[in-house]
Amino acid sequence: MLLVRGYLNPAQQDAIWREAEHYPLTRPELEIFGKRHAIPRTQVWFGDPGCDYRYSGLLVRALPWPKYLLRLRQKLDRDWLLGSNGVLVNRYADGRDAMGWHSDDEPELAEGADIASISLGAGRDFDLRHKQSGEKLRLRLNSGDLLLMRWPMQQEWQHALPRRLKLTEPRLNLTYRRLKPGFHPSGG
Repeated sequence: MLLVRGYLNPAQQDAIWREAEHYPLTRPELEIFGKRHAIPRTQVWFGDPGCDYRYSGLLVRALPWPKYLLRLRQKLDRDWLLGSNGVLVNRYADGRDAMGWHSDDEPELAEGADIASISLGAGRDFDLRHKQSGEKLRLRLNSGDLLLMRWPMQQEWQHALPRRLKLTEPRLNLTYRRLKPGFHPSGG
């Protein structure tokens, strides 16, 4: 794991925020123990053709890359040899929006690939929990920070974004990933 503070400068952050106003964000429902629940955030998946993504039983088709997210992909590929072909955008309206404990270890993710997580907007705590030992860590991710989650972090750790009820500012999180193209046939 590598944390790069201020990876994106304020002008780059502003350009992405302006573009994000036009992203087709949705709040999908997931089935948990037989009941449907809307997730506590909005999101959208952008990627190369054939790079659809399934998580928590939900298949999300890749939408074409927006201009600034494509530029950021190219920057990440230059700087870190990431080789990403998709990005999940999560928008947290305020501190009530959150993400529970999980690992990004879906079978369509390319083995050995790193995941780059970019934070924009409100600073938030990012919790980590080791799957075997239960050891916990907390990082504070601020606007413009890059958290590079190196292989095999997802196999060994879970992470979460806890609620912060007093927080009123929004946050965007961009997680760039490398998938196995064509893993999900066009029919699902």
